[in-house]
Amino acid sequence: MPLFQVDGWDIKSDKVAFFDVSAKKADEKKKERKAKKDKIKKEQQAKKQRAIEDEIEGVESDEDVEDVADVESLEKVKDEAKEEKVKKQKKRQLSDSEKPEKKPKVSETVNTSQKTLTPLQQKMMAKLTGSRFRWINEQLYTITSDKALELMKEQPQLFDEYHDGFRSQVTSWPENPVDVFVDQIQQRSKKPVNAPGGLPGLQDSKKIVIADMGCGEAQLAADINEFFKKYNKRAKKYQQRKHQVHSFDLKRANPRITVADIRHVPLPDNSCTIVVFCLALMGTNFLDFIKEAYRILAPRGELWIAEIKSRFADEKGDEFVNALKLMGFFHKKTDNENKMFTRFEFFKPPQEIIEERNAKLERRQTFIEVETEKEQLEEKRQKIAEGKWLLKPCIYKRR
Repeated sequence: MPLFQVDGWDIKSDKVAFFDVSAKKADEKKKERKAKKDKIKKEQQAKKQRAIEDEIEGVESDEDVEDVADVESLEKVKDEAKEEKVKKQKKRQLSDSEKPEKKPKVSETVNTSQKTLTPLQQKMMAKLTGSRFRWINEQLYTITSDKALELMKEQPQLFDEYHDGFRSQVTSWPENPVDVFVDQIQQRSKKPVNAPGGLPGLQDSKKIVIADMGCGEAQLAADINEFFKKYNKRAKKYQQRKHQVHSFDLKRANPRITVADIRHVPLPDNSCTIVVFCLALMGTNFLDFIKEAYRILAPRGELWIAEIKSRFADEKGDEFVNALKLMGFFHKKTDNENKMFTRFEFFKPPQEIIEERNAKLERRQTFIEVETEKEQLEEKRQKIAEGKWLLKPCIYKRR
């Protein structure tokens, strides 16, 4: 009998079973290590493939990308970014599946999408966005206002794309004309309404009524409303200012805006005291906008215009001023101090001043000449749109 023999214990069979179990565990661990290596290898291959695809997407030269005006190309890049973001979100999911998934905000999604782009893709997207902005800008300057309204109704995203690009452009300007107009209102509010140097108001109520034509995102209305709210809190009751701002553009980007073709806005005759065109004379038929401004302005109401200097062939805008004078406006002021923009102020004369002016023209025997110039202006407009000669279209150069 063996030294360590115990009843009921077969040492030989148990020893074999022990080694069988150990061998089985060793095989399982070997298989696990192999599976892990295969997984790592597949992930590395997938990573290399994605890198190759990224390089393929960016092989086009800057010149090829520069002229792209197809929004589908831009959307493709955005979709790729979104897909990549979804993949990363799945990897970060909690093991506890009962927890509700927190949906990211829209702004967070956009920012995260930008972060998931490679530097090459970010460069490509920037070029596509800039190219798209230039294309939309060119369309708005080279078609009539009614066609522009149709375009925005069919593709409303164009409005947002344009103003995203415009907002980016403004950051490089020494000053924004909108801010200049707001400052002018603030300064002139220090004097009584309808007084010399004060703001023009309606004769009966002294209410200041402003029409912002081609308002964009209606920043002018937001700033003016905020200013008068604070102003009236500080002022005595008899010094408070009544005001109203109408903002018109091709899309209702926010509740302050009324959608309209600015050659015909839903306002009564003689209902406004100030009409503003801040870089808004964009359609080829922009003199129709000036006619509409004359219609809605009350007598002694003012027309404020800011335009880019490069649009004027004579740089000072004298020909432009003469055209508006032929349409009934009196010229008050031209401000050329800004390096980029020229500002103009006109006013709509009351009937007594019109009659007095016509009498002077008749005495000088020039009344017929002025009427002839008006007819010639309209004849020229019929042949060649004023957006091609009176104010050149503001088209950005392709870099």
